[in-house]
Amino acid sequence: MSNSSLPTLPASDRPEVAARLRDALLGAAFTADGLLELLGAPAYAALARSETVPALRATRGDTPLETLVRLFLLQQPVPHARVEGVLPVAECVEGGWLVSVGADEVAATVDVRPYGGPDGEDWFIVSDLGCAVGGAGGIGSREEGVVLGVGGASTTLAGITVRTPVSAALDLGTGSGIQALHAARHATRVTATDVNPRALHITALTLALSGAPAADLREGSLFEPVRDDETYELIVSNPPFVISPGARLTYRDGGMGGDDLCRSLVQEAGERLREGGFAQFLANWQHVEGEDWQDRLRSWVPRGCDAWIVQREVQDVTQYAELWLKDAGDHQGDTAAYEALYDAWLDEFEARKVRAVGFGWITLRRTDSDAPSITVEEWPHPVEQPLGDTVRVHFDRVDYLRAHDDAALLAAHFKLADEVIQEQVGLPGAEDPEHVVLRQHRGMRRATKVDTVGAGFAGVCDGTLSAGRILDAIAQLVGEDPVLLRDRTPAQIRLLVEQGFLEPVG
Repeated sequence: MSNSSLPTLPASDRPEVAARLRDALLGAAFTADGLLELLGAPAYAALARSETVPALRATRGDTPLETLVRLFLLQQPVPHARVEGVLPVAECVEGGWLVSVGADEVAATVDVRPYGGPDGEDWFIVSDLGCAVGGAGGIGSREEGVVLGVGGASTTLAGITVRTPVSAALDLGTGSGIQALHAARHATRVTATDVNPRALHITALTLALSGAPAADLREGSLFEPVRDDETYELIVSNPPFVISPGARLTYRDGGMGGDDLCRSLVQEAGERLREGGFAQFLANWQHVEGEDWQDRLRSWVPRGCDAWIVQREVQDVTQYAELWLKDAGDHQGDTAAYEALYDAWLDEFEARKVRAVGFGWITLRRTDSDAPSITVEEWPHPVEQPLGDTVRVHFDRVDYLRAHDDAALLAAHFKLADEVIQEQVGLPGAEDPEHVVLRQHRGMRRATKVDTVGAGFAGVCDGTLSAGRILDAIAQLVGEDPVLLRDRTPAQIRLLVEQGFLEPVG
């Protein structure tokens, strides 16, 4: 279907109406905190899953906040008289935010959802009606141009993005504008692109209603609207990464074969980055029979870029097909049609020898090093968001290790990172543990095995002694040749620094 079958959107060139609407929403405590207080935790969580019954039960009164919840979140017509004391109704109708229904009711034309910014900002995310929760949530919409709100993928990308101040940021495939909104906090200029003009319209509404500066909005696929001479210090994208047979849904299906869209996005980003700049994406990638998936991803990384790629999840092709067929609501229609679509997905995977699909994060950093660092790893375990600082410091450590050979490491001073604990695993009553594990309680929450020397070394590191002097003391304590210990330990030190267990001092 085309965008013409979707409801008309509010005017995006009426900032004064958006400003008055924002003031009214804030005045009624239509915020993330206000919703939680009104609805209670269970109903609030249900609303995030697109389940509305608990919220309907919690808004049977006539307070201004209950009125706004029913109007903008639950998409219920509300009596005109009841809304009149809460919103500037005439202006909202004229500006297209509300529409008259019957003789004496009004209804919202878009979903407006409170969203708490990282520093407590009261933001509002605009999306199409019934599509507030974005991505694999079973929204059941087959509308080609529908614009989704904030889902798990959106918040994941926002959480891992490096938030240092920049002069220019680029949001590719902006959708509802959530990434552009975050970028506006620390970027002097934000450019946002989308192949769907409706998404650009909604992004403008999201920014205006959130009180954020307007972005430079450009229609086109990915980098197409970007001029050859334009470069950025930050590029972010939650692209239409779903690997599907065809491109039915603009918000999720890339329209290229296999994982070519994600590969192209990564490969083209390098020349658009300024020195030291970051490009951060969510992506899917194929696990192809006879191919190492890590080598596949390494081949995507453009020249002149360091990369950190983390695979967070893997699904076999049947799980993957079912997930995205349910996302579009295909499982709720004709059984024969559903089975035909399912078969088409499996045919596509079989033709490409795809056995599974991975999902994860890709971060590039432009570097002038002659020896770029490419780290590809699998980490499906829980992490602590936001991870933007963790990502930035990862690349700081890459620079440090690249500049320090083994001799320099032994002369350096280190300290144990905060909230790292040691676990010893072994049989009860045994004199020595079978192995020792260092575990982080922050950031990536990594765990790594170390030998007794590595554990002892990490435990002593407080920044006062050089690594070499610490090893000499350990050698004397355990009766080992200090020269041999110095020879074999730098690799373990390098790993502990790389993974963030040890931090360089000075």
